[in-house]
Amino acid sequence: MKADVRFTGLSRLLQQSNLRDDLSVKRGALPHSLRANKNWVAMASKIIRMRIHFHALCLCICVALLCLSASAAELKPATLNAFNRYVLLAEQEMQLTPAGPYLYADRLNASEREADGRRLKQGEVVIRRMKTLDSGKKIEVPDGLVHHWLALVFIPGATLQQTLALVQDYHNHHKYYAPDVVRSQLISRNGNDFRIFYRLKRHKVITVVLNTNYDVHYGSLSPTRAFSRSYSTRITEVENAGEQDEREKPVDDGTGFMWRLNTYWRFEQRDGGTYVQCEAVSLSRDIPTGLGWMIGPFVESVPRDSLEFTLRKTREALLSRR
Repeated sequence: MKADVRFTGLSRLLQQSNLRDDLSVKRGALPHSLRANKNWVAMASKIIRMRIHFHALCLCICVALLCLSASAAELKPATLNAFNRYVLLAEQEMQLTPAGPYLYADRLNASEREADGRRLKQGEVVIRRMKTLDSGKKIEVPDGLVHHWLALVFIPGATLQQTLALVQDYHNHHKYYAPDVVRSQLISRNGNDFRIFYRLKRHKVITVVLNTNYDVHYGSLSPTRAFSRSYSTRITEVENAGEQDEREKPVDDGTGFMWRLNTYWRFEQRDGGTYVQCEAVSLSRDIPTGLGWMIGPFVESVPRDSLEFTLRKTREALLSRR
């Protein structure tokens, strides 16, 4: 922040002395304020060069992402098999034991638990990258990327029943989770089993619109604990969304932005409110060789940001109902 303030002040001085575009000037042309502090000129020159390099890198990233979005990617059987193997092992790790911890935060040591607790009570979403191994080895997913994140939020004053009522209010999710959820619909319900539809809109340099269907199952463990599991059953990309020539691309064909999405939720009422935990495992296309260093962080940040957004909006929606 200090560097920004200094640069702003220096910019004014440079504008006054007509030196903004040429920092390599003679001593006699500098105003007194700059002569007294010549190191600012060197600093400004360095900042300008850094800004130019940064903007050039951003341009390269944008071009790479646009090229990536324009190239087709078909989900291959080997990719799906590897993802299913990952999910199988991940779900084994998620299994509950009678005497075991319910929320992930309960597994942490005392200092970590205390630190997370402070952040949760302050209204933050605590999020972590997760990783499932196969006998201690990385699970290779050819031509695909597995995104595995876990997030936790605390809603003070909310009861378990109030929380479940909101997350099961699928007809209105487009209101709670806008702009990510453009349209939401409860297709059918049979007891604790739901079939739902979302139209999702994801934007990060490029915009992708997806029609997605899910099967969701809810369960109760006690008057203060509940859970749910959601599995995507159909995901298609939408071209020209909202236009007269709107059309769906074939299933498992398109840019490969998101091929599969599983979410695993846990709800617990305690400490004067309700904790909501969501663990998300999704599958997308791989990043072409040579572009990982450039666009990898952007591609991998989308699932994380989406999960953080979902829990933050859940908290906001529940607090607004009080």
